[in-house]
Amino acid sequence: MSPETDVLEQVLTVEQAVDYKDLIVFNDDFNTFDHVIDSLIKVCKHKPIQAEQCTFIVHYNGKCQVKRGDYETLEPMCVALHDRGITAEIQ
Repeated sequence: MSPETDVLEQVLTVEQAVDYKDLIVFNDDFNTFDHVIDSLIKVCKHKPIQAEQCTFIVHYNGKCQVKRGDYETLEPMCVALHDRGITAEIQ
């Protein structure tokens, strides 16, 4: 082989289609800001500023997408939010 010979490399790429879903939290009249913020920090692993911003979006817009991922990841988070009295669903 000479230095001028090009070596071709075949690369096999495997793509896995992931069906991403959104975890949505809805506004209600009974949960406090502090409770929702604390819940997003503990359940969704938000940073405090992110949890606060999401909570304000929920309050002013009626809902907020707080997490995106596959259903298997989001489902336990949704259940945990329900257990804390927060209205949430996966869309």
